[in-house]
Amino acid sequence: METSKRKDIDVRQNSPKAWWLAARPKTLSGAAVPVMIGIALAIADSGLYEAYSFNWTAAILCAAFAMIMQIDANFINDFFDYVKGTDDTETRLGPRRACAQGWVSIDRMKHAIALTTCIACLVGLPLVFYGGLEMILIGIVCVVFCFLYTTSLSYMGLGDVLVLVFFGIVPVCTTYYIQFHTLTWTVVVASVACGTVIDALLLVNNFRDRDTDSDAGKRTIVVRLGATTALRLYLATGWTAYAMGLLFWAEGHPLAFVLPTIYVVLHTFTYLKIKHINRGKALNLCLGETARNIFIYGLTVSVGLMI
Repeated sequence: METSKRKDIDVRQNSPKAWWLAARPKTLSGAAVPVMIGIALAIADSGLYEAYSFNWTAAILCAAFAMIMQIDANFINDFFDYVKGTDDTETRLGPRRACAQGWVSIDRMKHAIALTTCIACLVGLPLVFYGGLEMILIGIVCVVFCFLYTTSLSYMGLGDVLVLVFFGIVPVCTTYYIQFHTLTWTVVVASVACGTVIDALLLVNNFRDRDTDSDAGKRTIVVRLGATTALRLYLATGWTAYAMGLLFWAEGHPLAFVLPTIYVVLHTFTYLKIKHINRGKALNLCLGETARNIFIYGLTVSVGLMI
């Protein structure tokens, strides 16, 4: 057995600890929050549809599919960034990656990608019984773009669009649709707000890596717009999503707008910290704070909708 290339973390190659690090458990909040909000919206509206009752089995399957696909995306990102050479251990500012550090061998990562993709498909397949054959198309699109994101689209600056679609519109709307076979404008607006909140995580990640991304030819939105504009965009994501919550109030759920005030205050403080730090590995602290803020947003909106 080989040990990791990194001196400060003792990780045996292909060990459970290595796979735990490769799965990046801290990123799972980004997968959980959209499903959480979709479930809360469905519970809040369950009295409006006499022909349907809320189905927890379908909801749990949605959550499981989202979580497994997030892990799959992390494996794919880890593998292809290593192959492309963008995970240079000498210049990397972000958290260390499994393949680049030698925690997971290349062959094992290939097998893991195939396995997690298959598991995600098997977990998602029963959703056909609840949401119809269209669930197959949604599943295929999720898998395809999971690969396209790392291999090409993120290099074209389309990562933020994909986050809005696949961490907002698709999971929130699908989770709700499976319950009642319909959508409302409130659900659509909530899905856009959710994707906007989660996009802040990608923005701070790309803000930290803007110099190395530019050198590698990775044209992220931060590289395209510049650091100052991108930082303002980070702040705008939180406040825009918060303002969208006024619709919840109009629909009879005032707490779904009031409680997320906690989120937008924390989001603003994180913005100020990013602005102050500006460059370097210290921005990883802001990455963690942004993930925390996203979870708080999902929790406060969900609780506000269900009360």
